[in-house]
Amino acid sequence: MNEKKAIIALLVENNANVLSRVSMLFGRRGYNIDSLTVSETNDPTISRITITTQGDDRIIEQIVLQTRKLVEVKAVQLEDENEAILRELLLVKVAADESQRATIRDICEVYKASIVDFSPSSIVCELTGKPSKINGFLDVIEKYQILELCRTGVTAMDRGNKIMSCENKESHKC
Repeated sequence: MNEKKAIIALLVENNANVLSRVSMLFGRRGYNIDSLTVSETNDPTISRITITTQGDDRIIEQIVLQTRKLVEVKAVQLEDENEAILRELLLVKVAADESQRATIRDICEVYKASIVDFSPSSIVCELTGKPSKINGFLDVIEKYQILELCRTGVTAMDRGNKIMSCENKESHKC
């Protein structure tokens, strides 16, 4: 099987239980959600959901087709990792005594991470960037004891003049 990562952007009605219906669709069909982000758009009646998942071409196509069938879904779009702007937020708490602080600060500086909390025994770092940048930072920082880690999941938007709109799904208009 030739599995690949897929990033799927949805525009949905900003109603109660929409997220539940979308996630249930994945669960009922046995598709895994690697990450999921949701936020209101510039139109308060519409929310944007970004889902990362994995599968072969047939599975990804099935996910998109099934998602389009949901009444509350106004538009579905596969994001191209090479064409879209992808961002993720990481908060990581690292064990750090006095002898390690300078080194951890240097690592943060290289990756343009911010130190958002110091305590006598730990440092909390914040980093925003492409998933590959987040992964690279974690590869370097993992030699220190990671006490706690939280990632938001990928959010994506097309570059330039291309705009995702509700007109992408002919049967529904925003």
